Amino acid sequence: MNFDLIVLGSGPGGYVAAIRASQLGMKVAIVERENLGGICLNWGCIPTKALLKSAQVFDYINHAQDYGITVGKAKAEFDQMISRSRGVADGMSKGVQFLMKKNKITVIEGDGKLARGKKVVVTDASGAKKEYSAENIIVATGARSRALPNIPIDGEKIIGYRKAMTMEKQPKRMVVIGAGAIGVEFAYFYNSIGSEVTVVEFLEQGLLPREDKDVSKELGKVFKKYGVNVKANTAVESVDTSGKTIKVTVKNRKKDETEVIECDVVLSATGVMPNTENIGLEALGIETEKSGHIKVDEFYRTNVSGIYAIGDVLTTPALAHVASAEGITCVEKIAGMDVHAIDYNIIPSCTYCVPEVASVGMTEAQAKEEGIEVKVGKFPFSASGKASASGAKEGFVKVIYDAKYGELLGGHMIGSNVTEMIAELVTAKNLETTGHEILKAIHPHPTMSEAVMEATAAAYGEVIHL
Repeated sequence: MNFDLIVLGSGPGGYVAAIRASQLGMKVAIVERENLGGICLNWGCIPTKALLKSAQVFDYINHAQDYGITVGKAKAEFDQMISRSRGVADGMSKGVQFLMKKNKITVIEGDGKLARGKKVVVTDASGAKKEYSAENIIVATGARSRALPNIPIDGEKIIGYRKAMTMEKQPKRMVVIGAGAIGVEFAYFYNSIGSEVTVVEFLEQGLLPREDKDVSKELGKVFKKYGVNVKANTAVESVDTSGKTIKVTVKNRKKDETEVIECDVVLSATGVMPNTENIGLEALGIETEKSGHIKVDEFYRTNVSGIYAIGDVLTTPALAHVASAEGITCVEKIAGMDVHAIDYNIIPSCTYCVPEVASVGMTEAQAKEEGIEVKVGKFPFSASGKASASGAKEGFVKVIYDAKYGELLGGHMIGSNVTEMIAELVTAKNLETTGHEILKAIHPHPTMSEAVMEATAAAYGEVIHL
C-alpha cells in the first residue's frame, strides 16, 4: 500500500501531523502499537489531570467550611478515582479514532519499523508482517519513563508514571524520585488523598528546578504546609526492596549526611527517554545523539531524505503542545508551504499541582546571566480581590522585561488556574509586545489575570494595588 505520508506513532505529535497532512490533500496512514492518542491521551496529560481534579475536589470538600458550607466527612475512594481517570482517557482515545475516520486516515495497528526504500514494515499482534511505502515518513514514537542506572523500574515496588495512575491500592507511604512536573503532580495527588509523600531531588533548587527560583521557593513553602517532605540537593544512593517495606537510602550532597527512608512504593520521576530503539534507524543510517534522540534540522528533516522526526524523540522540550506544533510545521514544510521555524523561546511550560505553575521565556537568573539589564515586577495573589474571593491567595505573577527596549523576556506564575493565564504572555511574547503595551491593555476586574497587568506595573514602578 502506497501513501504520501506514513506517521509512526499516534501521540499528540503523530495524530496532529496526520490530520494536518490530510487537510493538505495527502493520502495518510498512521501506525500505532497500542492506543490512539499515545502517552498523552492514555497515560500522561489527560488521565493525570483527571486524577488531579479528583484530588482538588476532595480538598475543596475538606475545606468547605471555609466557604460557609457544612458537609459530612469526605473519603477518598482511590479505586474510583483511578477508574474515572481511565474512563476519561478512553473517551479521549475514542475521540482520536473519530478524527482518523473523519479525515480519512488509514490506521495500521502494530509495531512499525523503518526499512530501506521509504518503507515501513508493521508487525501485528499475531506476528504477521506487512510492508507499506510512502513518499514521506514521520517518526513520532514518543518516550517512556527513564530509570536511574542503579534503580531499575520493576513495575511493582519501583514504578513509573503509568503504574502510578493505575495502582490497585493506595500506598500509605511513597517516595518520589525527581521533582520535575511528573514528580510534583503525583506528589500533590497522593499527598492530597492521604499518602505520606517524600520528594527527593538531586538539584539544589528543589521543586521544579527548571522554573524561576522564586516559583520553586513558593511551591516549596506550600508543599511543606501540605505535609509533603521535600529533600533538595539530595542523591538516591540505593533502594532496597528485599523486605516488607522499601528502604531508600539518600544522601544530602551539601551536608554529606545519609539517611534511610522507609516506604511502600517508589515512583521514579527522573524524566523520560526516547523510544528510538528497534525502529530501524541504524539500518537507514539515520543520525542520533548519544542520548538516543534523533538529529533533525529546523524543519524536522533527518539526514535521510524523506524521513522526518518530531516530538519526544527529539531533544526539544518533551511537551505535548511542542510535539503538535512540530508536527504541523513539519507537514506544512513537506507540502511546500512557506513556514517559519518554531521559536523555542516562546514555549509555555505548565505543572498542574495545586497551586499550579506556568511559565514562558527566560527566568530572572537566565536574563542576568546573559548580561541583560532587566525590569522585574511581581504581584502576589494575596493582593488580588478575585483570589481572595476564591479562597486562592497563594502564589504570584512575576514578569521580566528588557530595561532598554521593554521586550517581554519571561513570565512566571504560581497560583490558581495560572495554566489558563499563561497564554496571554505567550501571545504577547510571540507578538513582541512591550511592557507598556501590556500595562495599557485594560484587564477585566475582578480576575486573576489582572495580576499580569499589576506585575507589569510593578516592573515600571506604577503598581496601584500594592
